[in-house]
Amino acid sequence: MARMREPRFKKCRRLGLNVCGHPKAMKRAGNGQSRANRKLSNYGIQLLEKQRLRSYYEVMEKQFKRYVKDAMRDKETTGNALIKKLECRLDNLVYRIGLAHSIRQARQMVNHGHILVNGKKVDIASYHVSVGDVISLKEKSRSNEMFKENMLNNNSNLPYLTINEEEFSGTLDRKPEREEVPIEIDDHLVVEYYSKVM
Repeated sequence: MARMREPRFKKCRRLGLNVCGHPKAMKRAGNGQSRANRKLSNYGIQLLEKQRLRSYYEVMEKQFKRYVKDAMRDKETTGNALIKKLECRLDNLVYRIGLAHSIRQARQMVNHGHILVNGKKVDIASYHVSVGDVISLKEKSRSNEMFKENMLNNNSNLPYLTINEEEFSGTLDRKPEREEVPIEIDDHLVVEYYSKVM
């Protein structure tokens, strides 16, 4: 399985944005050396924004293109549809609920069979979570100190999710509105980029 293996802080420096969500990422990454600080053409700006969005969700290019194509067929604005599809990935929601401290860790948890959807094991990180689905940590995994600490330190308060800390679970109550998704991205630039290359 292909993965994004670049060190997280190095990636944040290159993109000029804290895409990994770590509070120390940009401090350690430093300033002034990122590609984002250079003068870019319109195409370069669009390309950078696409790379930032891919990095937020840690999705490989081939799979990302499929999300874009699906979003372009959607009745909703392409940018909004794209963000919603990415936000409803299982690995991302495991992270948003607080079961993992990063999407990378969330993906590993899903792949290793720690996560249930509506009481059934799902080990596909890209699994599309539907409204009303309950995501939970397998009972045997709840004694794991790292998972306990993740849940304890979770500060997530997103209006489209209900989190039950005692049950190590969360429910997708509704599809997120674009402005509710906590990422700094101009998604119209991503759409403009793909309208030229696809």
